[in-house]
Amino acid sequence: MLKQIKEDVQCIFARDPAAHSVFEVITTYPGFHALMIHRLSHWLWIRGFNFPARYLSFLARWLTGIEIHPGAQIGRRFFIDHGMGVVIGETAVIGDDCTLYHGVTLGGTSWNKGKRHPTLQNGVVIGAGAKVLGPIEIGEGARVGSNSVVVKPVPPGITVVGIPAHIIDAKTKQDKARRDAMAQKIGFDAYGATGDMPDPIANAINLMLDHIHQMDKQLEIMCRKLNDAGIQCGDAQIPQMDDCQIKDKG
Repeated sequence: MLKQIKEDVQCIFARDPAAHSVFEVITTYPGFHALMIHRLSHWLWIRGFNFPARYLSFLARWLTGIEIHPGAQIGRRFFIDHGMGVVIGETAVIGDDCTLYHGVTLGGTSWNKGKRHPTLQNGVVIGAGAKVLGPIEIGEGARVGSNSVVVKPVPPGITVVGIPAHIIDAKTKQDKARRDAMAQKIGFDAYGATGDMPDPIANAINLMLDHIHQMDKQLEIMCRKLNDAGIQCGDAQIPQMDDCQIKDKG
């Protein structure tokens, strides 16, 4: 037990730069308090002392603002940062080295008995305000962005964002890099126009940049074919946005 408490304290120092001393962590960190109370309530729960276990979890919610059902299974070095508003359901399973931020819900989507809540594999990080719902599995090392709503399984090592949550994969990152390069080439400031934003204006701009990219490739191929045929075709100069602006004459 003492070894486990020491691990819990050390993991807070590893993940929270605001922690200054062991005394501060033990006395002022609600996530640490909620976890200690949960370990006791879970011990009672699995031995059939359901009411004392539930009452302890009720006291923990009142003291810390964190609600953990005594039936939830939590691994080692679990850290709840800030913690206010965190809800962890009865059949939730959390692996080792996981981190939850404030406002996270590991909730159910059914009133039926049985497995209703998520399973988090080792090393999962859930951002502030995120909702992970249903008997789904979040793979090892996965990340869930703040305020996301996750209703489908997440593969290991993947980051998901949005409502509903979607994967940010290598292709998305490559598309963003290509679009940023094209935007810079034509003098357009693409700030905020990222592929992972559910913004119709940003999506329209991204489609326009993709179309310009295809036109640019076709123009390059045409110039190369003309040069191969002996017809001189210089590099096309793409005007900057400043050259295309209409000046106000009024």
